[in-house]
Amino acid sequence: MKKIVLLATLLMATTALFAQATKPTIMVVPSDNWCTANGYTQTYDNQGQTVVVSDYARALRENEKMGMAIHKIEEMMNTYGFPLKDLEQTLKGLSSQSAEDAMLTGKSGAAVAESPIDRLKKTAKADILIYLNWKTMAMGPKLKIVYDLAGMDAYTNNNVATAQGQSVPLSMDEISILQLTIQTGIKSFVEQLDAHFNDMVEKGRQVSVRIKAWDDFEDGLEAEFDGTELSEIIENWMTDNCVQGRNHLSDATENMMYFDEIRIPLYDDSGRPTDTRKWLNNLRKYLKSNYQIESKLMMQGLGQEQLVIGGK
Repeated sequence: MKKIVLLATLLMATTALFAQATKPTIMVVPSDNWCTANGYTQTYDNQGQTVVVSDYARALRENEKMGMAIHKIEEMMNTYGFPLKDLEQTLKGLSSQSAEDAMLTGKSGAAVAESPIDRLKKTAKADILIYLNWKTMAMGPKLKIVYDLAGMDAYTNNNVATAQGQSVPLSMDEISILQLTIQTGIKSFVEQLDAHFNDMVEKGRQVSVRIKAWDDFEDGLEAEFDGTELSEIIENWMTDNCVQGRNHLSDATENMMYFDEIRIPLYDDSGRPTDTRKWLNNLRKYLKSNYQIESKLMMQGLGQEQLVIGGK
């Protein structure tokens, strides 16, 4: 009995230490406001609709100051122990992929387009995107900086940390003033990021999942297996596999179920990082092995996944 109590105590202590030691992976990117103000945007075709997004690659290529500013913030975050994903290197990796990688085609022939930002998130798999915006004002021979940092959860796009500030007029170069000004508020910003990540360690990462059935899948999600409707089988699996059973079925029909506020573990049983696709793939395997149901995963974004029942 003493051994069991000791083992449980050690396990709890290890878990607590792991939660304190682990930091979210971050990536620093130009804010949309900065990109728009400086003319660094691009358009892409999303199923016939023209969408405007920030053009990070051109911003880094043509604006040396943004690249320098990003590296300064990365240095600050690195001193607090945050793992980094470098924007420039991630963009280079994306540029080597074919244009077809941005499209997924289902049985019906309908295409689901990924935005350039979604592709970036999927490739980098950073937990937090830190959006940087600043404005420089000349005051005689001196410069004044106004800046804004926004930490966004890459999976939900929720704002989880903010920092704003401004400098007094200084006779220094623009990036040095920006660095000095951000340093004054970085501690509070880091504390907000840590609080958000500690919440994810305890309660899981928030994602959303859509379940659909092909038109030719007989009875759709109302099909019965061993006396239980498929929709109920899926609901039970969600409860059993979400962290602390946390999930919310916000919409459901005979051919569709939409779960939001799903909490999935940050790591699998082997201690390896997991994501929405890896986690939902377990449901796909479960339906196939237990009910001989074929299904196909179709990614919609880093924190969104779709499982289509009835074929591959």
